[in-house]
Amino acid sequence: MALVLLDTNVLLRLSDGASPDQPVATQAISQLRLRGDRSCITAQNIIEFWAVATRPLDVNGLGWTTQRTADEIEQLLNRFQLLKDSPDILPHWLTLVKAGDIKGKKTHDARLVATMQAHGVTHLLTFNTDDFKSYPNITLLHPNDVA
Repeated sequence: MALVLLDTNVLLRLSDGASPDQPVATQAISQLRLRGDRSCITAQNIIEFWAVATRPLDVNGLGWTTQRTADEIEQLLNRFQLLKDSPDILPHWLTLVKAGDIKGKKTHDARLVATMQAHGVTHLLTFNTDDFKSYPNITLLHPNDVA
């Protein structure tokens, strides 16, 4: 039985009925539960979710209202365990970004990994496995492989 962090791209597809990937995201999370794994999310996931969901369609967002986004987030918070932010995350993050010479947007992925490390989470469900391959001691799960 593992605790599995859900990447923001999985949460977005799970919540977006217009996404062609919604069925596989839904199935993957169901399969995790059936095999005894627990899914979790972070505050960072929620912040990233808000940013993408409320961003206009013409700039790669979902174009949702803030009310719809808030409602979807409430459902996610009710459905999945929330890993708390803690002071332990920052030292992990600093180590990761320095050691990996991480710059720009990839710092967000490093923070998710740092949160995983701080909470002892070793599994990550993501559609973007390539973004996390450089991090050691993480079991990457693509929804297509889990579903």
